[in-house]
Amino acid sequence: MKCVSAKFVPNLLTEDQKNNRLNVCYDLREQVGNNPQILSKVVTGDETWCYGYDPETKQASSQWKTPNSPKPKKARQVRSNFKIMLISFFDANGIVHMEFVPPGQTVNQQFYLEVLKRLRDSVWKK
Repeated sequence: MKCVSAKFVPNLLTEDQKNNRLNVCYDLREQVGNNPQILSKVVTGDETWCYGYDPETKQASSQWKTPNSPKPKKARQVRSNFKIMLISFFDANGIVHMEFVPPGQTVNQQFYLEVLKRLRDSVWKK
């Protein structure tokens, strides 16, 4: 026996929800057909963890050696204890706003609202 988790799948949506999704897609397709530049106005965001170390690539750690010299050894790097969350927003041209979450800050609705206000202010300044 194996324990498996359930996942969200579209076939559990009601018929009204499925039709609503379909109608929104048709509307978006029509808007893009009427104005191909409309997608350049879309801003999206993402979060990622940034770790406090600079990982060296395999290419960067390579060394020249003679055929008789021993192969160089390198200890495996482990992730740093220091990590911080980065929230970034970008559009078709690149990053429009980014900021680090202060250590100990809970990312909740109120925090995101403040971030979105700063995003709005930074985008309108351009």
